[in-house]
Amino acid sequence: MKKILNDPENFVNEMLKGLCAAHPEYYQQTGPQGRVIVRPEAPIKGKVGIVTGGGSGHLPIFTGYVGKGLLDAAAIGDVFCSPTADQIADAMRCADSGAGVLRLFGNYGGDVMNFDMAGEMLEMEGIKSTTVLLADDVASAPSEEKGKRRGTGGLVYAFKIAGAKADEKADLAEVTRVAQKAADACRSIGMALTPCTVPQAGKPGFEIADDEMEMGMGIHGEPGVWRGKLKKADAIAQEMLEFILAEMPLKKNDRISVLVNSLGATPPEELYITYRYIKSKFDEIGVEIVMPLVGRYATSMEMAGMTLTICMLDDELEKLLTAPCECAFWKVGCYE
Repeated sequence: MKKILNDPENFVNEMLKGLCAAHPEYYQQTGPQGRVIVRPEAPIKGKVGIVTGGGSGHLPIFTGYVGKGLLDAAAIGDVFCSPTADQIADAMRCADSGAGVLRLFGNYGGDVMNFDMAGEMLEMEGIKSTTVLLADDVASAPSEEKGKRRGTGGLVYAFKIAGAKADEKADLAEVTRVAQKAADACRSIGMALTPCTVPQAGKPGFEIADDEMEMGMGIHGEPGVWRGKLKKADAIAQEMLEFILAEMPLKKNDRISVLVNSLGATPPEELYITYRYIKSKFDEIGVEIVMPLVGRYATSMEMAGMTLTICMLDDELEKLLTAPCECAFWKVGCYE
């Protein structure tokens, strides 16, 4: 294992300390174990709090999207491990101003269990909360079993859109409705070229030959739909598009946003080669792409590979997507 670290057991704690030291204007570390990251100004009076959480190893998700126009707090577990129910409850307390809290996170078993437990704990304290799950990975379950799908790049859109609605001081029901609408509008798929190494494990999570790729692999190394010889960029992009468009047929004048996301090691140059092909295909149909996102938005440590997410837009979602936001990893527009 070649990593820049000290003790693998302290990997997450030292990372969080460094993150908050580098960006104190966005992030503040709190909670008994320091595993809650909160906006310094939270809770914000009259605003619905938005809380997420998940394992480390995915920056900017989850912690990085705490910020203005985005999330109010995040609970962080060990690498690829869920935060505890107590840590999630702490994050919810930090985010609550009396207007209620939205729990917005990916559809993974440990996260679902612990977020549910945290919600029950806070309900006994009089803090009202709702849940929206992201389950946008089309490769992880067939369409008739959508409830079993994993959450991936669609989280980025849900964080942004729900955060903008909460900034408008909408009530909990409205913020929840919009978050669910954004979640339902997203479809994603991933592909991997190499494994990654969890520091505490000390070895790669799986093996893949130098001339191979895996289509549909999840962000924790979950099995994909096929493994075989590495294809050219345009063929990879075309297949990823076909998986998504099978469930999201698009027509002329439709509006979408596209996220071409590096899983960690894939450089921007390769992502732009992919985006170039995807845009050409939508240009042929007459589909308009709004605010495309190309870069590292949801990673898997140092895994080489990428995810593709398409978010279907209407007037409401587009307005919220393009509204201002600001964190250390992403800025949209500017606040007056």
